[in-house]
Amino acid sequence: MMKTGRKDNHTLRSRMREYIVPCLMFSPGRRPHSILFITSVIAILSLLVACGSWTKKPEALAYTPLPGDDWKVSTPAEHGLDPQLVAALYRRAADLDTIYGLLVIKNGYLIAERYFNGGSIGQRVALASVTQSYTSALVGIALQQGFLSSLDQRMIDFFPEFAAQITDARKEEITIGQILKMRSGYPWEEFTPGTLDLLLSNNNWLPRMVDFALTSDPGTAFGYSNLTAHLLAVIVARACDTDLKSYAQQHLFSPLNAQVGYWPIDANGYYYGSGDISFNARDAAKFGLLYLNDGEYKGQQIIPAHWVRESLQRYSENLYNNRLGRYFRDIGYGYLWWSARAGRHHFDYAWGHGGNLIVLLHELDMVIVTTANALHGVWGEEAWQKEGAIIDLVGRFIASLPPSPAAGPAAVGRGWEPSRRCWAGRSRHSPSARPS
Repeated sequence: MMKTGRKDNHTLRSRMREYIVPCLMFSPGRRPHSILFITSVIAILSLLVACGSWTKKPEALAYTPLPGDDWKVSTPAEHGLDPQLVAALYRRAADLDTIYGLLVIKNGYLIAERYFNGGSIGQRVALASVTQSYTSALVGIALQQGFLSSLDQRMIDFFPEFAAQITDARKEEITIGQILKMRSGYPWEEFTPGTLDLLLSNNNWLPRMVDFALTSDPGTAFGYSNLTAHLLAVIVARACDTDLKSYAQQHLFSPLNAQVGYWPIDANGYYYGSGDISFNARDAAKFGLLYLNDGEYKGQQIIPAHWVRESLQRYSENLYNNRLGRYFRDIGYGYLWWSARAGRHHFDYAWGHGGNLIVLLHELDMVIVTTANALHGVWGEEAWQKEGAIIDLVGRFIASLPPSPAAGPAAVGRGWEPSRRCWAGRSRHSPSARPS
């Protein structure tokens, strides 16, 4: 529609020149009548062009949610959000070729929803590393239920079959808490030559805890590790003496009325804690709403509130040189959750390759979800062109939002209060870097 509108307007303008130019070739004796005629033609054709543009307004792109039993639906205006800002968000999303779904939740209501590039309400998408935030939730639940005793438990105690093969004594001291913070000392695979290729070469990841050399002392520096995120999921499964999917279904997915799709397993039958769990956009949004509401969903406390608060603190900062794309700034990390700022708004987010996002804006009581092509096997700048476009889409929208009246001029979000900041570490990597 928009392209057609621009083409029609161009055609009208071309025809204006066809009519006007001959009229300028008048004789002096007929000047007054010619000028009147020219003025009339310009006025009429300008009106036609204006009418053509008016009928092609980009705001016409529909984003009204479909009603359903799983979500209360409403409109942006009913929750104090400018419909024009939301319309602009969806208009820009329509130009992206790898985004599948885009949802906005405000005050617990689904206020905007649209699917693109073959996506649909029921489409379960591989969410890539968003999976790690689910893994973090399962650690908190396992702690509450007593299957794990503390975050100080050592990683190696859950892998006795590899204990004798460990030659670096520092690995024996790595704790669950350090893994949650991505401060285990294991390499940031994307920036450590050979490690990412080695992980992707086969699905037998457990021996890599022996093979991969540490790049820092445990607890001293941030390093994004898909390996240790998966090891954390194996730790939960072994501690609970069950497979991770069954445990998650009983204690997380079913209480959210969320239907998990395909979830890959490794060579040893363990569900990956690092990536590619599949949910549709609406079910992913429920997980976001759960964290926005301190672990409570429809009156049920699914995750301990203190765990949510601890998970969304910042244990590392200055990651990616404090910038990601055009709008994300002040990048930090909690327990397998990211945090950032766009404009005046601070937020937490689960982030997966390809531009899969679950964004929590606490002071606005808002969740934003994008589902996208996970771009399996695509890395580097080729992947970032697609992924970065989705991140910029969300960042631009967040930056455009006015502050909440209740938040005051600072518009500070949860996890950013000075008394709760836990600054530590400084990234050594370039601002163009992304996690896998």
